Amino acid sequence: MPVRTFIAAILLPTILLLPLSSVHAIVIRHDTGYARYLASETSFPAVFWLEQRSARKICVATLIDRQWALTAAHCVEETDLQAHIDRAGEYVVTIAGAMRGIDAVVVHPNYAFRYDEAHASEEVDLALLHLSEPVVVPQPLALYREHDELHQVVTLLGWGFSGLGTTGIQHDDGRFRKAQNRISEIRGRLRFDFDDPRRPGNEAVPLEGLPGLGDSGGPALLETSDGWRVAGIAIGEIAPHEAPPGVQGLYGAVGVYERVSDHVQWIDSVVNAVSPAADD
Repeated sequence: MPVRTFIAAILLPTILLLPLSSVHAIVIRHDTGYARYLASETSFPAVFWLEQRSARKICVATLIDRQWALTAAHCVEETDLQAHIDRAGEYVVTIAGAMRGIDAVVVHPNYAFRYDEAHASEEVDLALLHLSEPVVVPQPLALYREHDELHQVVTLLGWGFSGLGTTGIQHDDGRFRKAQNRISEIRGRLRFDFDDPRRPGNEAVPLEGLPGLGDSGGPALLETSDGWRVAGIAIGEIAPHEAPPGVQGLYGAVGVYERVSDHVQWIDSVVNAVSPAADD
């Protein structure tokens, strides 16, 4: 079943991952109303966008350490991030209202910049971004390190395209939105079913939704007794069988996130290194 990444529709032979990078953020239920899905950036100050083109905000990253942020590796390709570091030495982003420089990118060793069908199931679409100076404010978000995510409800965040489950993605106003969904499957990655609340036996939650085009790299957050934890990173969508070609965000779609708990050893090894090793 193809997976679509949420950035710019990339067709892959076995998995069609439409990256989440250029699309009003979050696709929502048709029967709930847009206002309930609006999020406050001050409520999630460690979450930030990577690139802006007019009103459109492309790709998302999350501060997980005073000097490191986590995103999807394909966001490095879909934005000017790496190219700008190569030209100017650092790439400027805004975190909690303050300008910050990213001076190095470390891509997961199992990420392929060119699609390789033979190793698609082994690919890990994650990258760490090193900030040139430690951030005092805001507080970074901790990683979710347990392996009990199945059936838990997470909060999804992004600035990308929005729309309704009945029609798919439609518009892009650059506003920050949230949605929730229940983790329905863990098969190397976290998966979320976009349930149609009209169907008998559906498991749609009150703020049911999925990320939209432009939301790649955005976090799936679990709320614990110790606060928010980053459980997943948005990388794409599996379209329902009946979806027209290129249409994202319909009921029946499956959101796909990298499972952070499977990769904490790699993340820790990079974050705890003495100095960052920039990706070539």
